[in-house]
Amino acid sequence: MRHSLVAIVCAVAVAAVLTPTPPSIGAQGARPLIDREAFFRDPEINNAQISPRGDFVAFLKPWRGVQNIWVKKTTESFQSAKLLTAETKWPVWGFTWSQDGEYVLYQQNHDGDSSLNVFAVAPSATAASGSDAPDSRNLTQVHSGRVQVYEAPWNDPDVLYFGANDRDANWFDVYELKLSTGEKTLVRKNVDRIFGWSFDSAGRLRMAGRIDANGDRELLRVDQHSFTRVYSCKVTENCWPYRYLNDGRSVYLWTSKGDRDQIELVRLDLDRGESAGTELVARDPLNRAGPVPANFIFSDAKGELLATEYTDERQRYYFIDKRLESDYRWLQKQLPGKEIALDTRTNDEQVWMVNVSGDTEPGGTYLFDRRSRKLTFQYRILEDLPRAALAEMKSVHYPSSDGLDIPAFLTLPKGVSPRSLPLVVMPHGGPWGHVAWGYDEWAQFFANRGYAVLEPNFRGSAGLGKAFENAGDRERGRKMQDDLTWGVKYLIGLGTVDPKRVGIFGLSYGGYAVLAGVTFTPDLYAAAVDFNATSNLLHLVQGQPMGSIEEYYARVGDPRTAEGLDLLKEYSPALHSDKIKAPLMVIQGANDSAQQRSDAEQIIVSLRDRGVPVKYLLVPDEGHVFAQPLNKIAMFTAVEQFFAKYLGGRNQAGASPEVVARLKEITVDPQTLHEEPSSTKIGILPGHDPSNLK
Repeated sequence: MRHSLVAIVCAVAVAAVLTPTPPSIGAQGARPLIDREAFFRDPEINNAQISPRGDFVAFLKPWRGVQNIWVKKTTESFQSAKLLTAETKWPVWGFTWSQDGEYVLYQQNHDGDSSLNVFAVAPSATAASGSDAPDSRNLTQVHSGRVQVYEAPWNDPDVLYFGANDRDANWFDVYELKLSTGEKTLVRKNVDRIFGWSFDSAGRLRMAGRIDANGDRELLRVDQHSFTRVYSCKVTENCWPYRYLNDGRSVYLWTSKGDRDQIELVRLDLDRGESAGTELVARDPLNRAGPVPANFIFSDAKGELLATEYTDERQRYYFIDKRLESDYRWLQKQLPGKEIALDTRTNDEQVWMVNVSGDTEPGGTYLFDRRSRKLTFQYRILEDLPRAALAEMKSVHYPSSDGLDIPAFLTLPKGVSPRSLPLVVMPHGGPWGHVAWGYDEWAQFFANRGYAVLEPNFRGSAGLGKAFENAGDRERGRKMQDDLTWGVKYLIGLGTVDPKRVGIFGLSYGGYAVLAGVTFTPDLYAAAVDFNATSNLLHLVQGQPMGSIEEYYARVGDPRTAEGLDLLKEYSPALHSDKIKAPLMVIQGANDSAQQRSDAEQIIVSLRDRGVPVKYLLVPDEGHVFAQPLNKIAMFTAVEQFFAKYLGGRNQAGASPEVVARLKEITVDPQTLHEEPSSTKIGILPGHDPSNLK
């Protein structure tokens, strides 16, 4: 579907128990060691999007080693494309077309943090003097805060609505922006503790979200000078406007309120509100996917629901529009065995970009003309990655400590007997994320190095129902961690995994799970790598903006109560690092949270002083998620060497001079770190009294 800058805070595979089988080939047979750079370099071409009029295709491609936007006429080859942006430090991660195709819009920062502004560049613009690309215009001009894009109106393509929190870091004021001139107009000053704003496709501000006195969510109709509550849900439920009907008074809501265990799409009359009831529009027929991920596909031109998409273990489409269903079934016949994503489309909805992918297919892109049923190949992502050497991703299930069924994915090294393998457990981030079947560069990299890779959807994960998600509330370090531990036990019981060679690797919440694993189950893991992990839960909760802090109180722990404060301290690895015995690698982006870095270094100092092997990478030009290929390649070079040393996997000898030099630059000697003050160790940020937190 049409990509948007708006962040949405938005054929079923039968799961089979894996049983070991005899090896088909020898231990080293037919499984080449794939160059790590083939996994982690930027794709040569990626994220191609057809323009609304169908005359241009824009896409991402490296320029001078940095990912930038390029553009070409639809009928031209990709080799004929011209450079549209000339970023030399921070890569462009994504973009979208304006509604009329006059501009390519993208969000960018220049500090490696989350202070993203919106930039615009015309596809037909010529290169600026002394540059290889046209000048991009910073439209939002926010220098001390963040930008959230809310709506690009269908009927006024020169307008964009966005929010900025430069006045108050906790709340976003709303602005109207003219793309052609850059003129900004304040629409609504946020003095009512609104955590989210919602516009219809005509650019009218229709709804807002607010946290009530109990910490629950209120959905408000926006009137000229006031608000009217029309819907509500608990802080541990999901509800938000998805799209507005053409009748001018009704809205489609995405909701998991009440006894719903999954996301439903319902219709609400904004004049009468919730007291008049809601009308069910769509829900997962298999009652499996929810609260998220789910996707409801609408026609922008007609405003009608065309299809619903649900992803649990695999992608499933359900069609309302029969013509679109016919087209999709035809595409399935042309592209068998792959996940098919209907991506960007022209305004008349006759030409689509279609992306295909799979567990051993990073992706391919086609242009699909619905009128002629003509499918034209565009490119493959990571063309030089040998698909035949990649490993299958298989669904497995196992019971956790309390009997809860945990769905997971297991990737085994290709061409090796699945017996007594070293294992890398890879918990996902969020923790309200979700692992689904498909290409996973980290899993494929580790599998190619000889490791079994387990990716559990532990309790708290999204996409498996509200009850499953809420089962993770206040269970960090406890039952959420059990869901990983029992996965390891399951694979050891099958004989698939060597119990003495179990490692764990994760980013963000996954990094927390790494630290919790080596802290609270210290005999389970032989090596661990934490990547931008939270290690102090009290600091995590205290650091949330006012619009989301009530959810963190409910789901992580409430430090305003003695019980909640004790819980946060008991399961904060930074406060119990004396329990860690396994060799640990810590990877930190310097532009990520300063307190998170301080907590991480506290753990490093503790391990260093006790003689536990510890390695530290501090990357000065990265934030929470690494963007630059050289940094990613250097990082995984170190991770590969670390796991090979302690788990016995394969290791690619050597690296390019650039990678060797970068790895030297980002490696910090633990001996150079200093002890943190005792006030930080007890887990209370300076200036914070937990009894008075609001």
